[in-house]
Amino acid sequence: MYFKYVAVMAIVTYLLRALPFVLVKKKITNIYIRSFLEYIPYGVLAAMTFPAVFTSAGAWIPSLGGMTVALILAYRRKGLLTVAIGAVAAAAILTIVI
Repeated sequence: MYFKYVAVMAIVTYLLRALPFVLVKKKITNIYIRSFLEYIPYGVLAAMTFPAVFTSAGAWIPSLGGMTVALILAYRRKGLLTVAIGAVAAAAILTIVI
């Protein structure tokens, strides 16, 4: 039964990825359109992950604390692992305290 749903999702995903290649045959030379297309992956990633940030710890205060720590560490150019561990530790500590 679930195979039908997975098959439909696979077909829709494939069509959404293949359709631009079929419809746009020549290279896009417009600088504004190219600039817009370059930022789409970042915008989609932010739109998918940002809401999850505020629900990850179960309450919004620990989540906000973890996000704040992550932003501060990222601003100070720390590594990805350091930022992730710092954010998780801050959220965990705030969850225990609050």
